[in-house]
Amino acid sequence: MTSPTIVDIYAASAATGIRAGTIRVWLHRGKLTRYGHDHSGRDRVDLNEVQALAAAKAA
Repeated sequence: MTSPTIVDIYAASAATGIRAGTIRVWLHRGKLTRYGHDHSGRDRVDLNEVQALAAAKAA
C-alpha cells in the first residue's frame, strides 16, 4: 500500500480530470476519506484514493 498523498479537491481534480463537484459527491456519499480541510476551508483527500475510485468507476 502506498502512503497517502493528501491534496485539496481542486488539486485532485487537476491531477485526475475528475470534476471537483464529483469528488465532493464521493466525499458526501462516503466513497472517499476526508482528511480535514486546508487553510482555505477546502476538503483534503488522498490523491491515490481518488485515482483508485476513478479507475474502478471506469471499469
